[in-house]
Amino acid sequence: MTLHDWMPGLMLLGLTLPMVAVAEPQDPEVRRLMEQYERQTAPAKPPPKPAAPKPQRPPPQPAQQKAPPVPKVRPTPAVDRQSVVEPAMVLIPAGSFSMGCRPDEKACGDDEKPAHRVQVAAFELGKFEVTFDAWDACQAAGGCSRRPSDAGWGRGSRPVINVSWSDAQQYVTWLSRQTGKAYRLPSEAEWEYAARAGTTTAFSTGDCINSSQANCDGTSADDAACGDNPGVSLGKTQPVGHYPANPWGLYDMHGNVIEWVQDCWHKDYTGAPQNGSEWRDSCKSSGLRVVRGGSWRDAPWLLHSALRNRDGSGVRSPDVGLRVARTLSP
Repeated sequence: MTLHDWMPGLMLLGLTLPMVAVAEPQDPEVRRLMEQYERQTAPAKPPPKPAAPKPQRPPPQPAQQKAPPVPKVRPTPAVDRQSVVEPAMVLIPAGSFSMGCRPDEKACGDDEKPAHRVQVAAFELGKFEVTFDAWDACQAAGGCSRRPSDAGWGRGSRPVINVSWSDAQQYVTWLSRQTGKAYRLPSEAEWEYAARAGTTTAFSTGDCINSSQANCDGTSADDAACGDNPGVSLGKTQPVGHYPANPWGLYDMHGNVIEWVQDCWHKDYTGAPQNGSEWRDSCKSSGLRVVRGGSWRDAPWLLHSALRNRDGSGVRSPDVGLRVARTLSP
């Protein structure tokens, strides 16, 4: 661009140049004026955009603590304890006694002789006879294969009846499995030791017993000449615990139902164990098991502590039930 090109603009600014002496474009003054003009006529530059704020780093968050690992617990296999009616038990102390019928005792049988001394270790025995409630729980759980008849007398707290020795084995096996305790039938010696409860008389009640003390047939003949037949016979079982307990707190050891024990039948006590254990060396030959205690349909004298009887292991009867024993832990 020449000086002539700048002239109109210089004139607008009120700048006049002498026409005589025209400066060359290289003249410093001219160059200054030209730069001033350029600055005044140049289009205004837009203001610089404000710098975008620098993103702020979020403040460091405190490190989250990891929850401690939950220990793995192996689930305990469920056991339906509600289906188990665990029997009340009485601790029977260790001791010795004369087992069998004493020479001076009335109405003894030959199978109750000879009387002999037996040492019995401590054990537990059911406070009551096994009830229908307890048996029905076993049957409902599949531990007992039969639902025995109650003869129309009612179930609940009445002693279970119409069960065989073999049925009783199912019950004690199931009860032991469900509770983890060693239930079984008592031996014959254990049963008599507990029935006597420290007494030396025919019954734990003394030399006589009657139908106010045990569930028996008080209309039968009084073969023991004891005056214990007041003419009362209920003709059926009664709920367990209805009659007074013996001196060791056991109920219905005389009467109500005859009870299975573990032993095989022997015709007398010749060669019987003297340590209270079960006597089982003749089961194959006789096929019979021992029952003890008398029942609701027996005359009072047939309830004496030494009385023995027998039945086949598969026989079921409305006057026979059971009571459980338990071995003490070593």
